[in-house]
Amino acid sequence: MFVEQLQLRDFRNYDALTLALDAGINIFLGANAQGKTNIIEAVYFASLGHSHRTRTEQELIRWQQPSGSIQLQFQRAGVSQALAFQFVRGKRRRILLNGEPVRPKELVGHFNTVLFAPEDLYLIKGAPGERRRFLDGEISQASPAYYHELAQYNHLLQQRNTLLRKIRDHQAGASMLDLWDPQLIASGVKIIRKRQAAVQKFNMLANLMQRRISGNVENLQVGYVIHGWPVGTSTNELESWYNKELAKKRELDILRGTTSRGPHRDDLALTVNGIDLRTYGSQGQQRTGVLALKLAELEFLRSETGEYPVLLLDDVMSELDADRRQRLLAFICREHIQTLITATDGAYFPADGPGVFYQVQAGKVMGKR
Repeated sequence: MFVEQLQLRDFRNYDALTLALDAGINIFLGANAQGKTNIIEAVYFASLGHSHRTRTEQELIRWQQPSGSIQLQFQRAGVSQALAFQFVRGKRRRILLNGEPVRPKELVGHFNTVLFAPEDLYLIKGAPGERRRFLDGEISQASPAYYHELAQYNHLLQQRNTLLRKIRDHQAGASMLDLWDPQLIASGVKIIRKRQAAVQKFNMLANLMQRRISGNVENLQVGYVIHGWPVGTSTNELESWYNKELAKKRELDILRGTTSRGPHRDDLALTVNGIDLRTYGSQGQQRTGVLALKLAELEFLRSETGEYPVLLLDDVMSELDADRRQRLLAFICREHIQTLITATDGAYFPADGPGVFYQVQAGKVMGKR
């Protein structure tokens, strides 16, 4: 899978850009705030239908312009396809796949990316929600059915939480929860089972990558942690356990107005050589761990879809030491993964150049070698 051409019109600080991309490594150099990350953002948007930088799509339209667009031509399994996103102020965006309108939930899975940005370095030591988003994004790109189930679960969860607050405020009866809980539990169990299967596979891939990056001295283990689940017990009776837990926590849930059990509270456990990476890992181990997770995500998507996704590296070269940069570039070159890299300094790359270089300045992309 690779991007053949990217076109932007009135997107962020670009008035008009048509960019033919190399199927290998594409490196965008320039000072900060020139538009490098905007290119990464546009390609990422095409894969999941949302930005990694903002939840407000109006911000994607160039200053004082009424509309903007992203057009992406990409090749998947040897077949060229096209995606287009049209943004108009005050209206919902429009998505076209090969010229035909599609809904946002129908987009995921057609074009896949893996993004590695500076904020991902907090994936390990950050809050559980960051790790859940990472896991859900990875599985969703490989399985649109999972993406739909996750949307259904979040809808049910929102409805239950709204009902909890109404019960607390004496606007509804607690017996109404008996209608919502079975639906929430059934959907939640499906999500957990899919996550567990993915993490089992992901654990093997992440450990392989950790060993490669660390020179075979570190073993990374990734496990799925069900919030509140008794340690050491089988998950065969997961549905029955959730039913009992929701009943036991009902009064507390009503008081707080939130649901205290479910996949929206779960987490990933990460250990290196048996040590909790989040609490006791060194900064170097944590950065190696994040890089291993991202490379494992590439391998996971390849194993699930049959080909590598496009890799997006947004200003992370400065965050990695020379050894990690060298290992990362060697892996990308060896596996022939199309990669878009942004950086402020060309010194992060070998003198002979691992790919095609572009200079970005004030919303203009210039030069190529």
